[in-house]
Amino acid sequence: MYSERKKWIVLSVIVSVVLLMVKFYAYYITNSTAILTDALESIVNVIASGFAFYSIYLSAQPKDENHPYGHGKIEFFSAGIEGTLIMLAGVFIIYRAIYGLFVIEPLEHLPTGMFLVGISGLINGLLGLVLYKKGKALHSLTLEADGRHLQTDAVSSLVLLVGVGVIYWTGLYMLDSVFSLFFAGYILYNGYLLVRKSVAGLMDETNPIAMADAVKVLNLSRKNNWIDIHNMRVQQYGPDKHIDLHLTLPYYYDLKKVHDEVEEVEDVLKENLPGYIEVFVHVDPCVPFKCCHYCQITDCKVREYEMIKRVRWNAVNMAKNQKHYHDLTKR
Repeated sequence: MYSERKKWIVLSVIVSVVLLMVKFYAYYITNSTAILTDALESIVNVIASGFAFYSIYLSAQPKDENHPYGHGKIEFFSAGIEGTLIMLAGVFIIYRAIYGLFVIEPLEHLPTGMFLVGISGLINGLLGLVLYKKGKALHSLTLEADGRHLQTDAVSSLVLLVGVGVIYWTGLYMLDSVFSLFFAGYILYNGYLLVRKSVAGLMDETNPIAMADAVKVLNLSRKNNWIDIHNMRVQQYGPDKHIDLHLTLPYYYDLKKVHDEVEEVEDVLKENLPGYIEVFVHVDPCVPFKCCHYCQITDCKVREYEMIKRVRWNAVNMAKNQKHYHDLTKR
């Protein structure tokens, strides 16, 4: 998995460097602030792709004494850096655009500049789409963020072409700065989205998709003697996951039987979820009076009450720090 992520991020770095030179050449020959905005965002592409390459390398390193949960969180930091750089580029573009409203300079060779920007945007769009899909498939936030960034750059280039085309056909050079302000707002918004996602990951905010995947796997392999699973937490560290959960088992099980059931829960999650999965299971004994009402063990010899209802496992009741008989008492 690491080699594939490395391959795609190296391609992103190379393409970003080449397109950076193309866009600055386009700015050089046209003197267009709008084209400059595209070129400045390409500087961010290069810096971000370079940092992304390092973060993918570091996230692949095994856990050690100083990093017991591994190094995967560097990918959240990488996405935050990329988002911050995008926002800084947006701020500079706003400054340059406001300056251009008062100091209007003639634009030259616009058709050539438009052609170069168009080719660059097409390449960025295709590469961004591939990186985004690979990031999703490989559970790499770094690839996903880099892909989203390149797609944003491609959309900016497309809108830029329309704007520069209007300027070329109308001769209203002041529109160059007006369009630049709109581009800057779009860039700032996308930078914010990346920073928001980065902070959420660093703060261990609940990942609904990762939680839903784990719940689905456990539901498909659910056993009658797994009376309930609660207080479950799923934390994403790059492509890896750390899962904590409480498992309720019959109180009369001996230690070996408990150990075997715990291992089976761990194996179910490790074998059916992508990436490296670390699972910590805390075992609770059942409470006869209360757990009997939803316990599915048909041949239980110590059962005191009949089963009333099978509690459906979902992300809500499995995340609560309480056994599932609470769900029955609320009905």
